[in-house]
Formats: sequence, structure tokens, C-alpha cells
Amino acid sequence: MTAPPGGTPPLAVLGPEHGAGRLADVLPSALAVLGVPGSVDPLGLVPALAGVRRVAVLLVDGLGWYQVPTAAPYAPTLAGLAATVGRPLIAGFPSTTPTSLVSLGTGVAPGAHGVLAFTVRVPGTDRVLTHTDWAGEPSPLSWQPVTTQLERARAAGVTTTVVSRPEFGGSGLTLAANRGGDFRGAAGVDAVAATMLAALASGGGPTLVSGYHADLDRHGHVSGVDSAPWRTAASEVDTLVARLVDGLPPDAALLVTADHGQLDIPAAHRFDLDTDPRLRDGVRVVAGEARVRYLHVAPGAADDVVATWSAVLGDAARVRTRDEVVATGWFGPVPEEHLARIGDVVVICNDTYAVMASRTERPMASKLVAYHGSDTAAELTVPLLVVRG
Repeated sequence: MTAPPGGTPPLAVLGPEHGAGRLADVLPSALAVLGVPGSVDPLGLVPALAGVRRVAVLLVDGLGWYQVPTAAPYAPTLAGLAATVGRPLIAGFPSTTPTSLVSLGTGVAPGAHGVLAFTVRVPGTDRVLTHTDWAGEPSPLSWQPVTTQLERARAAGVTTTVVSRPEFGGSGLTLAANRGGDFRGAAGVDAVAATMLAALASGGGPTLVSGYHADLDRHGHVSGVDSAPWRTAASEVDTLVARLVDGLPPDAALLVTADHGQLDIPAAHRFDLDTDPRLRDGVRVVAGEARVRYLHVAPGAADDVVATWSAVLGDAARVRTRDEVVATGWFGPVPEEHLARIGDVVVICNDTYAVMASRTERPMASKLVAYHGSDTAAELTVPLLVVRG
């Protein structure tokens, strides 16, 4: 994997002070374009999109900025837009789908919205909540308390629609990220394009449509970045983007972005906390995911766990206490009620290393090819493509 022209090396670790705009800035800027009172425009979209009354935002799961050059032979429309109207954004940390979707939907950093990893321990219990399989308790309204940008838009008279896979309608993650939009189920590029364009054209006034497409991420995980299935999925993304661009009304704009990139993880770079007793000693609950582990430890065991994991993993990871990771600023301010969702000890993988949990998690989770979640440029950096009708 090579860096895009002028880019940072893909395995370089980024800090929260990195100069690119943020994924969380996309919808606030879109609302500013639509004239929603009180909206700021951190991405500076208003001058370029003056006169736009309809905005479609498409999030392509797994389309990192560093994957665009790899996809270029199979996605010429996407590559052309990246070269002419594209710029990099920082998705946020951890670089994982639930966290990024809610950062996009709320316009705030993870500490504020509280969806702080792919899986997190529910405070006061030993239950691990998987945000992508979230139904029922905890209530999305209390677990994620921040008003969404779609709620703000709707309150200002904007017609708001969410287009995603049918099975995601009413899920905890959809409500946490996108409450305030009328949900329309669509699977596959043809249905997603048609549904987004219909919603974009149906509003009589200012209109905002948020769309989601998942297949590129799935094929990257299962088969690897630049595998044959991934290339096919990249071509399908290109078809989706081309159809949206071709179908934009004259007073509309399309914003294409993503939630994270991906890295293939070689077999020799995989640790397994469930087969190494040293990594289990003192650990009560394991959460997070393979590239960023949250370890909830027995009382008084944090220092020993940090020392043991640091010795076993060596240069493969940075092992830090919760307070140390929060102090980096990656999460933004973290209210007291959200702190316990972060592990007592946080393991942040370097380079192309990962920590599996072959018995604790579903078996398939340890058999994937590509992963994400850490703070490398390849995982954190996503595109923003801005197209006017």
C-alpha cells in the first residue's frame, strides 16, 4: 500500500492534532449549506455550494483514503473525483464503523456521544455490547444522548431521509446515529442509488439524504484489500457513485465519505489473548476489537496488566491506562458517565499487528483478513468528495 500523492505513509501513527478536517464536520457543514440556523461550516463548503438546496451524503464503509489508489483501476469515477474534488478527512478514534457512524450523525467527538468502540462493556456489568447487533437495552436515547444532525435539520424544516440496508431499520446503532430521518431500506447499488435519488428529488424545500453502503468493507474483511471480491465491490461502489452524480438535480450536491480504511493483517502478526495465559491474567472483560483492545481488569491489577501486555507485545502495540489514552485527546472530552465504557487498559496496535480473542468473540472474528480500529493513517484517513449537480 502506498500513500496518495502528498500523503502520510500509511502505517504512520496520527495524533488528534492532525491537520485534516474531521468526519464529524461533514453534516454540520452540510446543514450550513442548507441554511439551518446555528450551523457552523468547519469544512468550508458554503462558498462552493452556494445555491444548493438538496444535499446527499453517501458513506461507503471501508473506503479509506489510502484504498482509493488501490481501487482506481476498478473505480475510475471514484478515482477521478478523488483527484479533482477530493480531500482527506480524519474519521476519529477508534477507527471503527459504529464510532464513525455516530460521529458523522451527531457531529461530535466519540467522548461526547459515547459509542466508543465496536464493542464496549456496559458499565456495572460484565456484558459486552456489540454496537452493530444492538437491539433493546441499553436505550439508544440514553446510551447516546447527543441530538443528531438529522434531528437539528428536521427541526429547522429540512426534509431528512436515511437510506441503508433494510435490516438496520430501527436498530440501536441507526437510532444512535441517524434518529430524525425517515428510514428507507435499500440493499445493493441499484436500490441505494434509486432510493437516494428519489428521496433527494421528493422534498419540496431544503432536503438532506444520508446513505450507507457496506459491501466494500465486508469483502475487505473476509478476502482482503485488493482481493478479487474486493475489486468487484470497488467497481460496484464506482457504479453507485456514478449513478448518484449523473442523477443529481441542478440544485443538489453529493458528498461521498467513509468511516475508516483497512489493513491486511498477516498470520505472523496476530496475538491471541485466549490462548496465552499471560494475557488473560488479571483481565475480567475484553472489549474493543482486534486492532484496539479494551481490557477491564480485576481491582488493583491495572499496573500488572500493563506491564505484562507491554512485555508480551513489545513493539507490536502501545499499552496504556484509560487515563493516559483519554489524555491524548482522541476521544475529545469524555463525561464521567462514559468513562467506564473505555477499558481500564487500552491496547493500541502498531504497524500490521492485531490481538485476537478466538474464544471470547465469534470464531469468524479471528479469521478475517483485513482489520481496522487503530490510529494509523491508513485506518484513520477517509475521503471527502464534493460534487455539485
